[in-house]
Amino acid sequence: MNSKEVIVFTDFNWKQALEQAKSENKFVFVDVYATWCGVCKKLKKKSFKDKEAGDYFNKNFVNIAVNGETEEGRMIMKKYNINSYPTLLIVDGNGVLKTKQTGFVKPYILINFGKRIVP
Repeated sequence: MNSKEVIVFTDFNWKQALEQAKSENKFVFVDVYATWCGVCKKLKKKSFKDKEAGDYFNKNFVNIAVNGETEEGRMIMKKYNINSYPTLLIVDGNGVLKTKQTGFVKPYILINFGKRIVP
């Protein structure tokens, strides 16, 4: 991890993230984004770089970012009925949706989103 605390997104694919979550007894935090999406970029630049958010999500979740315009991204968007970017999901190791949030959220709201599932 670099000196600037941020949410660290693994480069696992969907299946690997679920397996990792099961093995660590964690949930998966999923950022579904598009490369052209301005709000997605703002979320990455502001909320995902927040130290407190980084500490919380890195400790409690397997974090993955999925481009909604890839084959895997389209599968996830269809499975969870996603129709806007960014959409944040928390799923368990079996892929069962626990909570979902769309649009930009400030760091403290992002942390509260996670705390719905992991207090």
